[in-house]
Amino acid sequence: MAAELADVFEDAQRRMQKAVEALKQDLAAIRTGRASAALVERITVDYYGTPTPLNQVASISVPEARLLVIQPWDKKLLTDIEKAIQKSDLGINPNNDGTVIRLTIPPMTQERRRDLVKTLHKKLDEHKVAVRNVRRDVQDKLRDREKKKEVSEDELKRSTERLQKLTDRHIDEMDKVGKTKETEILEV
Repeated sequence: MAAELADVFEDAQRRMQKAVEALKQDLAAIRTGRASAALVERITVDYYGTPTPLNQVASISVPEARLLVIQPWDKKLLTDIEKAIQKSDLGINPNNDGTVIRLTIPPMTQERRRDLVKTLHKKLDEHKVAVRNVRRDVQDKLRDREKKKEVSEDELKRSTERLQKLTDRHIDEMDKVGKTKETEILEV
């Protein structure tokens, strides 16, 4: 019986960790006062009819704290990349010199910082819901097993407590990631 429950908990651990990793990726795309390749990596460019992430068609470098340089491997993509950046919600105008695209990251206003913190909290809540959904799914599986007499009532209670601790640990990790990003955004 304990081995069967171990599989359930391993699955829950894996799914909750995926939610934490997805949160980290989402937050990396939120602009702070500093340049970061993660800001533009997920922007898709039309590459011969196929929407392709920018980091798969160009090299992205950060030569200075407020500058991103995008160098496409195929020079024909320069205008497509430029258009994709303009369509994105970055709010940064690309500078195309014929060989590379430069993005100068402007300093953020207090109002923009507050908006980004709101966006951060919204994303954080969405990902916490994902972790709670995993908890709910596992709780349902545990209750089903108890109904089928595969798990005793005491084992169900212990498993539920263990599941709650696992959930709390992942929610705490998400809160720490969110707090770090919030500090980064509010840093002047």
